[in-house]
Amino acid sequence: MTASTDTAHRESDAPVPDWLDPRPWLALSREADDADVARALSNPAPDERDFAALLSPRAGLALEAMARRAQVLTRRHFGLTVSLYVPLYLSNYCEGGCAYCGFAGDRKQVRMRLEIEAVRTEVDALKRRGFEDVLLLTGERCREADFDYLFACVREASARVHEVSIEAFAMTADEYGQLASGGCTGLTLYQETYEPRVYAEHHRWGRKRDYAFRLEAPARALAAGIRMAGLGVLLGLGDPRYDGLALYRHARHLARVHWRAGVQISFPRLMPERGAFMSAHPVDDRLLAQLAFAFRICLPDTPLVLSTREPAAIRDGLAGVAISRMSVASRTTVGGYAEGHSETGGQFDVNDDRDVDVFCAALRAKGLEPVFKHGDAVYRAT
Repeated sequence: MTASTDTAHRESDAPVPDWLDPRPWLALSREADDADVARALSNPAPDERDFAALLSPRAGLALEAMARRAQVLTRRHFGLTVSLYVPLYLSNYCEGGCAYCGFAGDRKQVRMRLEIEAVRTEVDALKRRGFEDVLLLTGERCREADFDYLFACVREASARVHEVSIEAFAMTADEYGQLASGGCTGLTLYQETYEPRVYAEHHRWGRKRDYAFRLEAPARALAAGIRMAGLGVLLGLGDPRYDGLALYRHARHLARVHWRAGVQISFPRLMPERGAFMSAHPVDDRLLAQLAFAFRICLPDTPLVLSTREPAAIRDGLAGVAISRMSVASRTTVGGYAEGHSETGGQFDVNDDRDVDVFCAALRAKGLEPVFKHGDAVYRAT
């Protein structure tokens, strides 16, 4: 298997495309009044204007009403189920220069990768715990963890579990097609921030500096046969309302163009890492909830994801209200499921460290049913 090479990686100076540009709605997202918010909450088919209104500070005062509306829609489209997945870090080698990431090439830590036999052992350990949905992660493309390595890991994992997705470097259409043929069902690829200036500032070197190549990667993947594209921004890196609007527009665009495939939205908040990077736009719990409610109200059938970056109380509060998909028992070090915690440094701190049994018990206490495989979902809404 020979990986395709990326060409003409551009600096982050390309203009934001018209289909993505959130600026026409940015003023409303900051200045909406009570009438705008009421319209958004009562509209049976909310549009972009409504989404902008629901991101506004005024809508933040109507958080309980937003939660009630979001919960009705979540139950209508997802029942009382929450689908579960688990991340498996394959490697922490990285040539990227992301200022906010614990894996960045200038961070001093032990670097390692799982060899194929170790991948097999880790996936088997996860399968014994009931997981059938595994997300494989790496750093940016490098010699130690390149396309051929990732492809081999996908093939190994897909022979053992039902769903295998990736969170790795942006790739070419040909590479995504090869991954799809090897058993990859989805990818997660955060733009991190949609503001080009902020993007360029925090991606100091490496292939990831190419804003446009990364932005277009989910579309390439869906066109090449990947079934699900996971989008998101690193909340706190840029203006959360700008990024929220652009994320909404990106999801809508992909759903229109690649209507046979699926899109899901994640809400990762910027967390502390080894470089002690601090957020310029901190997102508190109320704004995080407001973002999740707005996406659920305006994209009612889109899976919304919340990871173990978030504390248990936040995850329990949003599960089944807006969030329909969650990670559990996560490790952000390389491997660690088969033989205890890895010695390597993690990408970020895990804030919900409950094991599978405790987490599932918390969901069931709320009347929610954890689902380990998509085909097992049962509609039980009341």
